[in-house]
Amino acid sequence: MKLNVKIPSFLKNRYIITALIFILWISFFDQNNLITKFQYWMELKSLEDEKTFYQEEIKQTNKDLYELQSNLKSLEKFAREKYLMKKDNEEIFVIVEKD
Repeated sequence: MKLNVKIPSFLKNRYIITALIFILWISFFDQNNLITKFQYWMELKSLEDEKTFYQEEIKQTNKDLYELQSNLKSLEKFAREKYLMKKDNEEIFVIVEKD
């Protein structure tokens, strides 16, 4: 029984075989393989989005802080709305809506 299988000449070259094995090893079996790199890239994009979100929140908070420090009426409004503070001669009714 004779096998008549022709192996292409470029696969007989040991340097090409070594290079292919190296590329396969780096791509799939190494600690820094392609799948891990893709996961890191996705995590990086997610963290950059979070960074942008938090930077916008910081800007808004700084704007609110400046407003509270510079305007007494806005400070009073903030205290009444957020912390339910009241003057001595006032009564507060909190209405809770059912979902």
